[in-house]
Amino acid sequence: MSEQKIPEIPQWLRFVLISDRAGSAVYIGAGFFFAPALAVLSPWPALTAVCWVLIAVAGLWLGLLGIAMATGLAMVLRTGTEIPEDYWRSIIDYPPTARQRFDAPR
Repeated sequence: MSEQKIPEIPQWLRFVLISDRAGSAVYIGAGFFFAPALAVLSPWPALTAVCWVLIAVAGLWLGLLGIAMATGLAMVLRTGTEIPEDYWRSIIDYPPTARQRFDAPR
């Protein structure tokens, strides 16, 4: 009887998930900077255009990360593998699950 190998989560998916999380936070935070910057730079069309290009490129990058994230998660789900909670916690820098501490015998 051969041993069935459990498929692993692609390594690049971890990078994509972390990058998407960090990029989204920066993009939202930068919005608070760009709104007044665009108002101040409106008399200079060239500088306003540069700001819009930066916003568009960042949005495009986040969109590509989203497509990569959906592809990677679909690949994992298609194999029938469940992504463990500790994997998700490691992406957002949470400590391991609390259940591990309480499962020890008393």
